[in-house]
Amino acid sequence: MKLSEFRFDLPQNLIALNPTENREDARMMVVNRKNKTIEHKKFTDIIDYFGEGDVLVTNNTKVFPARLYGNKEKTGAQIEVFLLRELNREHRLWDVLVDPARKIRVGNKLYFGDSDLVAEVIDNTTSRGRTIRFLYDGDHDALMQAIHELGETPLPDEIRSKRKATDDDRERFQTIYAEHVGAVAAPTAGLHFSKIIMKRMELNGAQFTPITLHVGLGTFRQVDVEDLTKHKTDSEHFMIDDSTCQFVNEAIDNKKQVLAVGTTVMKALESSVSASGHLKPINSWTDKFIFPPYEFKIPTALLTNFHLPESILLMMASAFGGHELITEAYKQAIKEKYRFFSYGDVMLII
Repeated sequence: MKLSEFRFDLPQNLIALNPTENREDARMMVVNRKNKTIEHKKFTDIIDYFGEGDVLVTNNTKVFPARLYGNKEKTGAQIEVFLLRELNREHRLWDVLVDPARKIRVGNKLYFGDSDLVAEVIDNTTSRGRTIRFLYDGDHDALMQAIHELGETPLPDEIRSKRKATDDDRERFQTIYAEHVGAVAAPTAGLHFSKIIMKRMELNGAQFTPITLHVGLGTFRQVDVEDLTKHKTDSEHFMIDDSTCQFVNEAIDNKKQVLAVGTTVMKALESSVSASGHLKPINSWTDKFIFPPYEFKIPTALLTNFHLPESILLMMASAFGGHELITEAYKQAIKEKYRFFSYGDVMLII
């Protein structure tokens, strides 16, 4: 398929700038692939769709405050450093994006807070990319604590251009089951789950089980080629353990539902499929890019937010739900004024 087939006009006022008051307050569109139907529900209705033996796979990655503001040595010029990922824990090396890039060169020292944290630029990687080394005496946990105190929640640019990140975002741009630090963006479909909803689903016999995929900025990177087979996505680190494989494979064998809670889960599940069509444990990297047509091996259902035009997340949803049906669903979402993007409403594709 072509990039232009995922282009549509999205009114800017439909991009949600803030979360709902309560996590489970979102609206939910239910798209049925078999019956080709589209229904308008509330997220709390998800309880009715999953029961005994069904498995809901979540992504327990934890977002860290990856955006740091500081100053250059000597000139004092203001700079922004966006932490992408830790390259080497022992040597405190990080892969980062910097702004303004033209002013930040190899050898520069960067100061954050009241010089509580200092970093040295040791390599240029891309036009905006740098490798930095934190000059820090404490252990790794102390360094991460310093980053946590000085950093800002890495809200996407579409939200950050309209408002500043707040302390509330530290809690709400994070799932309630987040555990393993490493993401620079939230797995947003999971933001809708509250403890009450999860408990009620478990009482119905549904089982939650986690994978870990550390969401990178590649998730939001613009596709700039019309031929989608030419697009390359960034690699993201992911892990699936034996326990999750056992739950998922039992559901497959018993012909029960396997719900991918978000596109990151979908990507992880489809990146570790055995020859027999079962899920296998893994600790690796994936750059899998899913777009129509694609034959899914593991999930039978997908929960996902409403995505921006031409995004790879919209392409994955279209691959799962069927391009024509998802295109119609998005037309209805705009007409019915569903809230889009990270803090927006949600779609359940069954």
